[in-house]
Parts: sequence; C-alpha cells; structure tokens
Amino acid sequence: MNPQQTESVGTHRRSKPGMSATVIAILCSAVMFGGCYQGRPSEKPPIHVNPNMDKQPKVTAQSASDFFDNGAAMRTPVPGTVSVGNLREDDVYYTGKDAAGTFAATSPVQYTMAVLNRGQERFNIYCAVCHGRTGEGNGIVAPKPGVDPSRRILQPPSFHEQRLIEKEDGYMFDVITNGKGNMPSYRHQIRVDDRWAIVGYLRALQRSRTAQLSDIPEQQRSNVQ
Repeated sequence: MNPQQTESVGTHRRSKPGMSATVIAILCSAVMFGGCYQGRPSEKPPIHVNPNMDKQPKVTAQSASDFFDNGAAMRTPVPGTVSVGNLREDDVYYTGKDAAGTFAATSPVQYTMAVLNRGQERFNIYCAVCHGRTGEGNGIVAPKPGVDPSRRILQPPSFHEQRLIEKEDGYMFDVITNGKGNMPSYRHQIRVDDRWAIVGYLRALQRSRTAQLSDIPEQQRSNVQ
C-alpha cells in the first residue's frame, strides 16, 4: 500500500465517528418530533398505562356520598382526636395559665442568651413599632406633636410602669396571644416559643432600669464600674 492509499484510509477511518454522531442526532430528532405529532383527532379515549393517577379512590371537599346517611363525603373528626403536632397538654406553655385559669407567675421557658437574643429580634420586628425599642411606649406610630388628635392611636403603655413590672409572665404572654385594648392579637404572627422569648426580653428591658451592681456577676463588675 502506497502512502497516498494509507493517508486515504486514515482519513476515512477518522470520519466515521463524525458520521455516527450525525446519524444519531438525526434519529433523536425524528423521535422527538414524532412524539409531538398528535395525529388526527380521535373519539377514542387515550391509552393510560397506569390510570390510577387519573381515577383515584378519593372524595373531594364538599362532595356528595351515597355511603353515609347524611349524604356528605366530608366527616367530622372523632371526638377526642387531635391532629398530629397539635397535642397541647401543657396549659402554661400554650396559654400562659394553669388548669385553673390563673396566670403563671414565671415563664416555663428557661431564658438563655440565645432565647433572649431571639426575643429581642422578635420584639424589634413586632413590638417596637408601637412600644419603642426600649419599651417606653414611644414607637414610630406613637402620638406625635402636631398630628390631628382624631388620627392618633392610643399611647402604648410603658413596660417600665410598676404595674407591668409586677404583672405575671403568663399575663404578658396572654396579651401577646390575644391582644388587649388597642393592641391586636399576635397569635398567628408570632409562634408560641417566640412569645415566651419576647416575654423574657421584656423582663430584661425592665431589669435594665432597676438592676443593681450586685446583680452582675462579680467577675464582670469591673466592666461597668
């Protein structure tokens, strides 16, 4: 075999991968375009490999039923049943009151720095707009000089009032949950654990006004002296 024949054979061999890729691409295109072809309209139902997803043995909301006497497919829960995750046996934790309806004197939550930091964050989001960052009732929506009195909201109370300092932790939790006076309920905006975290931060704000040097750990007193 002369060099020219060798070169021709080599060139022919190198061209095979390119030709194969072209053929594969044409075949794939034909399959894809063929899948898009719907054909002529037909009155025959489509073929379903697994029809269970189209016809499921279930009832929809507000649908009728021939099985039950009242004709309604929707059923009320069996008395005493509780949905998963909603078993709330701890009255104090979920309501701020004991079984007798008395406000809990202290929070059932242990206040750590992580909890207080969380309470500060939630307080600044939901509470400070009315009560102010320091709890004095001077938030940005509080009454301002020069504003038409008919358009003013009621002045929020200061958390540093003695009557609120003496209130139970459960009372504070209850007000956040159910609202009071001009304040709406925040039960849907603030989770239960976050409500207790806010109560803890409120106590920290109050304590900041009445704390004594003896309340600070001895090894840290030099930082404030």
